[in-house]
Amino acid sequence: PVEGRAYGHIPCHRALASRIVPSGARHPTPTAPPSLPARKDENRPARKGKKNPGAKKNITPFPSPRPDNSKSHAHIIMAEPAAPPVPSGGEKYPGEKALSARELEWAVNTPALLADHAAANGPIVRTRFPPEPNGFLHIGHAKSMNMNFSLAFEKLGVPAENRRTIFRYDDTNPEAEEEEYIDSLRRDVEWLGWEPERTTYSSDNFDKLYDFAVILIKKGLAYVCDMTKDEMEAQRDLARRRAAAKSDGRDPDSEAPIPSPDVLPGRNRDTSVERNLRLFEEMRLGLHDEGKLTLRLKMDFESSNPNMYDLVAYRIKYTPHPHAGEGWCVYPAYDFTHGICDSLERIDYSICTLEFETRREPYYWILWALDLYRPKVYEMSRLNIEYTVLSKRRLLKLVMAKHVRGWDDPRMPTISGLRRRGYTKEILNGFCDDLGATRSKNVVEMGKLYQTARLRLGPTSRRAMAALDPIRVVITNFDNEKKAEEGRGDGMTFDVDNSPTDPSMGSHKVTLTSTVYIDSTDFRLKDHPTYYGLAPDKIVGLKYHGGNLKCDEVVKDGDTVKELRCTLDKSEGRPKPKTYITWVPSDGIPCEVRVYGHLFTVPEPTDRWEEELNPESEVVYPNAVVDPSVREYADARHVDRWRSNPALQFERFGYFVVDTETTFDSASGGGKLVFNRTVSLKEESFKKELNEEELAEIEARRDKAKKDKEAKEARMQIDPADLFKLAPEFAGKYGTYDEKTGVPKTLADGTELTASAMKKLKKEQAKHAKQVAKFKKA
Repeated sequence: PVEGRAYGHIPCHRALASRIVPSGARHPTPTAPPSLPARKDENRPARKGKKNPGAKKNITPFPSPRPDNSKSHAHIIMAEPAAPPVPSGGEKYPGEKALSARELEWAVNTPALLADHAAANGPIVRTRFPPEPNGFLHIGHAKSMNMNFSLAFEKLGVPAENRRTIFRYDDTNPEAEEEEYIDSLRRDVEWLGWEPERTTYSSDNFDKLYDFAVILIKKGLAYVCDMTKDEMEAQRDLARRRAAAKSDGRDPDSEAPIPSPDVLPGRNRDTSVERNLRLFEEMRLGLHDEGKLTLRLKMDFESSNPNMYDLVAYRIKYTPHPHAGEGWCVYPAYDFTHGICDSLERIDYSICTLEFETRREPYYWILWALDLYRPKVYEMSRLNIEYTVLSKRRLLKLVMAKHVRGWDDPRMPTISGLRRRGYTKEILNGFCDDLGATRSKNVVEMGKLYQTARLRLGPTSRRAMAALDPIRVVITNFDNEKKAEEGRGDGMTFDVDNSPTDPSMGSHKVTLTSTVYIDSTDFRLKDHPTYYGLAPDKIVGLKYHGGNLKCDEVVKDGDTVKELRCTLDKSEGRPKPKTYITWVPSDGIPCEVRVYGHLFTVPEPTDRWEEELNPESEVVYPNAVVDPSVREYADARHVDRWRSNPALQFERFGYFVVDTETTFDSASGGGKLVFNRTVSLKEESFKKELNEEELAEIEARRDKAKKDKEAKEARMQIDPADLFKLAPEFAGKYGTYDEKTGVPKTLADGTELTASAMKKLKKEQAKHAKQVAKFKKA
């Protein structure tokens, strides 16, 4: 004990002698670990030409407790591992094999455990979604939710009334957990539309988990260890090297000799039950410094799986818990907690991602050692998506280093960031539905998410016109055109459908004014055949008005275009424009528009990911304008951080959403209005301003295509009998020809052609004849 370090404010709970044993577990009389049957790999035949060092030296200094049916060890009786029991009558549901994976002997439930579980659950099938509250949920968690709340049941064929999913906070690390994260997780689950059977906390089981740890100590399957972190690393590295040598048929004592039993299996592994119970109680009472002692599980240092190298089950942390409070200074590790909570909550399927596949062994070992029900474990591939990262460590660094605005920055792959950017629950759930769940590792194209967004937003988004980088346009003949419109019984105010496909969404009015704003991408000082926008002395159509707009004069301030002076033309017989551009009237609402691109410059960020951040992932247009019809729609009172905010389609620019920083008041017109672009429209290619080199390449391709077309047409005018005389590729090649067929008989130098060469030329001539006939028919 460390003098003066007693954790005095911790309640003593109750004496060990009176502790309640959790349901499903038994207190055996403390004994040494049972004698065990030989490991499968110890008696395997040696590889040809190599020794079997394990058989030769009979090295079993630290075996793992394993399932055994002998009556002398009743506290760990297991079913025969060769044939895991199946419920009578066959599978519970038709698709039960859809979530089957690698089987282990520790995973086999006894008939008693199966009967108890079946009695508790009946026809119910239960999964769980157990995020750790150490950050915000991201799109990978959306896939996990989709699997645990929906897709798993679909795969299994479980009727809707028998589906249950628990939402569990896996809160065993108080240093990384905060109330902000706890609250955000709950809100994100609700926003995505998932309804858990109940919400639980791993920390609510702290008493039971402590009891289970005591049981393992009494069974001789856990011990208090004073090895430092560096000593543990060295121990595990040595065990890894020995396992690798043995796997290759090499002598582990030669390849990786054990310098001392204090290193492997370790100086604390074979200590007494009494000593370990005493020290573990002292750990709970706060009598030792952080990092001085841990509780470790007596597993298997000869395993090829490093996760079986005596995992740490408990560690000392003098940190108050955000949910459990200040009652504990020893906290269980994830690997110890995870499976036990699954069993206590009557989980049927424990679904995780493939990086946890190697933790299948400790998961089942712990449940076997405690004689608890073993749920089925299924590992699926994690979501990897282009141009982003999903590591919580990296996401936290993005926030802390201020590379982004926060956890809910629209560039972040977090649920909060995606929601702020304008992605709805229908988009994210639909995206996850399309992905499905497999064990194949892959990287999903970001374009799939974008396309899902377009398909969902297209039918539901209200239309509006906007100019992100506006240029002022003065219509010099506006008054005359207005009178002409009124004379025709029209006017300068137009009804515009809020949706071109859904009349139920209604309409709004826009009024053409003498001064309007167009986007800078719709004007160029230098015109080009591939550019359809406005240019000096060029016309474009004006959307909704229907007439032509011609640029007569450009007003500049240095190199900056400040104003265009244009005329309207709606006369009969006017030239047909190549495109129609959008515009915003003079009473448009000033706003800030943020256009988002990829967070990274490379599809798959590397270990140097901070150097691969895209400096143009956010482009801000501080002086944008949007047509006044959105005034009420974009009011700040409709905006909320935890729900989908008002979305619009800015015609020809993309889909946008009102940002949470908006303070705009529609009544007074005051406050700031901010929009985020969710995703672009597909039809954007004409907006890109090409440089001289790109324009030259386009011209070269166009000229080549034109010449190729002319050459083909000229060739199709050649009669097959004259092919070898007139076709450019045969010019000057032959001397004499057959008078009837036109097939060459000699080369230009008089050399006679062979019969084989003439036969090939006849085939060429026949091919040309078919092409000519097809061309003339077309």
